[in-house]
Amino acid sequence: MGAKGNGLTSMKNMEKELLCPVCQEMYKQPLVLPCTHNVCQACAREVLGQQGYIGHGGDPSSEPTSPASTPSTRSPRLSRRTLPKPDRLDRLLKSGFGTYPGRKRGALHPQVIMFPCPACQGDVELGERGLAGLFRNLTLERVVERYRQSVSVGGAILCQLCKPPPLEATKGCTECRATFCNECFKLFHPWGTQKAQHEPTLPTLSFRPKGLMCPDHKEEVTHYCKTCQRLVCQLCRVRRTHSGHKITPVLSAYQALKDKLTKSLTYILGNQDTVQTQICELEEAVRHTEVSGQQAKEEVSQLVRGLGAVLEEKRASLLQAIEECQQERLARLSAQIQEHRSLLDGSGLVGYAQEVLKETDQPCFVQAAKQLHNRIARATEALQTFRPAASSSFRHCQLDVGREMKLLTELNFLRVPEAPVIDTQRTFAYDQIFLCWRLPPHSPPAWHYTVEFRRTDVPAQPGPTRWQRREEVRGTSALLENPDTGSVYVLRVRGCNKAGYGEYSEDVHLHTPPAPVLHFFLDGRWGASRERLAISKDQRAVRSVPGLPLLLAADRLLTGCHLSVDVVLGDVAVTQGRSYWACAVDPASYLVKVGVGLESKLQESFQGAPDVISPRYDPDSGHDSGAEDATVEASPPFAFLTIGMGKILLGSGASSNAGLTGRDGPAAGCTVPLPPRLGICLDYERGRVSFLDAVSFRGLLECPLDCSGPVCPAFCFIGGGAVQLQEPVGTKPERKVTIGGFAKLD
Repeated sequence: MGAKGNGLTSMKNMEKELLCPVCQEMYKQPLVLPCTHNVCQACAREVLGQQGYIGHGGDPSSEPTSPASTPSTRSPRLSRRTLPKPDRLDRLLKSGFGTYPGRKRGALHPQVIMFPCPACQGDVELGERGLAGLFRNLTLERVVERYRQSVSVGGAILCQLCKPPPLEATKGCTECRATFCNECFKLFHPWGTQKAQHEPTLPTLSFRPKGLMCPDHKEEVTHYCKTCQRLVCQLCRVRRTHSGHKITPVLSAYQALKDKLTKSLTYILGNQDTVQTQICELEEAVRHTEVSGQQAKEEVSQLVRGLGAVLEEKRASLLQAIEECQQERLARLSAQIQEHRSLLDGSGLVGYAQEVLKETDQPCFVQAAKQLHNRIARATEALQTFRPAASSSFRHCQLDVGREMKLLTELNFLRVPEAPVIDTQRTFAYDQIFLCWRLPPHSPPAWHYTVEFRRTDVPAQPGPTRWQRREEVRGTSALLENPDTGSVYVLRVRGCNKAGYGEYSEDVHLHTPPAPVLHFFLDGRWGASRERLAISKDQRAVRSVPGLPLLLAADRLLTGCHLSVDVVLGDVAVTQGRSYWACAVDPASYLVKVGVGLESKLQESFQGAPDVISPRYDPDSGHDSGAEDATVEASPPFAFLTIGMGKILLGSGASSNAGLTGRDGPAAGCTVPLPPRLGICLDYERGRVSFLDAVSFRGLLECPLDCSGPVCPAFCFIGGGAVQLQEPVGTKPERKVTIGGFAKLD
């Protein structure tokens, strides 16, 4: 009894799943749209009619029509109508007769019918056949019928063939798709006819075919096309529309889909506690949303009231200023009026002057008339140059509220910052990682930023990806200290303001140097010619200026000329470990060599610098500096990379390391373009020097080196050229002379 009650309750609770999205009533002959949603057949026809499609609401079912809707059963003359002959029918079709509305005669591209699905709010394509190409959802019809029976919806079923008032139906006919009373059933199923073989069923409101039929060929579907995700019949399989598609028997598709549905349903039923917990969380989110929304309303109201109070206070102060100005002007104009009234005949000043003129005593007259004359003179001048004492206009009190009105009009809720844009031109990794970004032009401002980073070359840990985070970064740049060497870091950043956190920027990947960064300065005390080499004040850049010898070499190139090689060393010597540094070479340089060498050998070359007979002289054939003449092959004391005119020359004596350059690396004896920065990696214990592209860390060249003594960075110039050492990202280090067993500070 309890199980039956639970089943009845579940049937009642699923009523909303059985409602058509168009009519909001229970489905009647539902059709399956290509988007897998369902809609009543009558509703679908009505929707297509509203969209302007006429004649495309064909019946998708293949069963015969009911006698209640078939005029031929009531008009025997229609059954005796002769059909046209096949040849005449062909002529009619070729002439375009019978084309459905919306399709032009002879059109190469038939009209595609679009149906606006009310469930997913999208347009789905029905093809040129319209509703006639859709399947009926017989399973949904059975569920609706069981639901009606469980909740007793609809009451008694009436006969569809009776004259009004109809009697209660007692029988149903699946072949005729109608319900009958006893008398009507006998009338429409006369003895001795084919209809008399129809088997009566219980009365029902929904008549379904015995099996699902193909809407194209009116045959029972037997297979399922996985490519089209559509049931097909035997004839559909051989059509070109399904050639090459993955087609399986409908039994296999039935079993696979049933297993998946059963598994998913079992999972849901087995996690009812989780579902209830999530429902509680959602209900709590609803309550929190209501409270937060009310608080937001109160905050906005308070802020707007504050703006109103400020405006009211400003209005009062402006009106007070106008009132004071008005009173001052009225007082001045009133005084001027009184002065002019005193000039009228017989009143005020004029009357007093007339009386003074009657005085005959000369001394007394002079005494009284002197002051009076000054007043009369001022009054006369004011009369001649009359002008009101104050202006009656208040144009200076006009307000320009255009900017304020624009601000009030644009007053809106604060939005979170948009995703920042990483400045790849200024972001790089050296001794430390420097990350620089900016906000899009129309992005809301950010109060601070959050920078996240992680290594990508470490084994993945179970669970979500873990990022290291730098919180509340002010400004638009960040410095990440002590990165691991020879690693790849991925970084991202997002902004934050009062509205919350914005979206993350796109990830940027940075390669760290393969070895610890070596910091040094250029030392002009060894081998540097002050006439041709100019070292910057910070001792991180050097420029070679071609002098008179190079001009003579260009003028006497065929006759020969002596030309010296200018060398600049770094003020540091390496005696152990691995070191890395980077520099930028001016692409316009004529001939520059960047590399390392034994300190003792370099000093010997300074004492007796060789002369060259051509500016293209190569003292070390790319890297080994005369090692070709040695009877026993040994590591050369120098290793240089030759750069000239924006190209890197990989000499024939150079050995390319497959581990650095890969199979597609540059071959010896060729030239490659000069990258923006060059990297040099020295492995003292192995006696190897690697030259890399300091931007992509792509290997260019690897050479052997004699590391029997201290090794120094060196730069050689022939002709004009310039080299700039890469600045350290962090604080400038102390100048050390040696790295290894001891360190000597300048």
